Amino acid sequence: MNERLRHTTVGLLYPGFGAEDDFPALERRLGGAVRLPLVHTSVGEDAHRVDALLDLGSAERLAEGARELAGHAPDAVMWACTSGSFVFGWEGAREQVDGVAKIVGLPVSSTSIAFVEAVRALGLRRVAVAASYPEDVATHFVEFLRRGGVEVAALGSHGIFTAAEVGTLGKERVADMVRSGDVDDAEAVLVPDTAMHSLAWLDDLESAVGKPVLTANQVTVWEGLRIGGGSTRLDGMGSLFRR
Repeated sequence: MNERLRHTTVGLLYPGFGAEDDFPALERRLGGAVRLPLVHTSVGEDAHRVDALLDLGSAERLAEGARELAGHAPDAVMWACTSGSFVFGWEGAREQVDGVAKIVGLPVSSTSIAFVEAVRALGLRRVAVAASYPEDVATHFVEFLRRGGVEVAALGSHGIFTAAEVGTLGKERVADMVRSGDVDDAEAVLVPDTAMHSLAWLDDLESAVGKPVLTANQVTVWEGLRIGGGSTRLDGMGSLFRR
């Protein structure tokens, strides 16, 4: 096993509850090759609504979680939330992670930034988005991607209002969302929302559409490994980890 990968620890700041069990399940599957200690950041209201998401991603909530996470001695830290980062816009999302970096003194990124970096790493330009969120929230993600140089061919929005509900979605429902969001001229399908389980299903989701599928929890782990100096080649984790 790659010695560099063996000692990579990606600390996760995860808002509330939804699909947080995705990460320890991945740790077990990889036999300890990657450590993913997780700290739950506080949540005011579980709502996919812009004002609630701006509160969710506030500097105060992230700072509290970052101070707790520092005790796990991570190599890098991820703000493991898509909507609570992209609603701040391109510059705001950068300011968000810079604020955490000042506290932990480590490389820090977020799920929204990770999506853009993953698309670039795969050499993609045109994608479809299959979002769990209401459309008004999902359009903020589309704009974030466009600011990152990613063309969005189609947006599928499923109007799910809470992270708690997203966390109950099973593999077939998620695969249906991916299929319904795909369009012929998209090179990949992006599935935001870290409240959605996906890490055990990545190859199946790609088989459903015959192209790369990037999910929030997947790109969060990938980006954490990338900025933390670990290997990003893992089996069973989709095209992103096979590149």
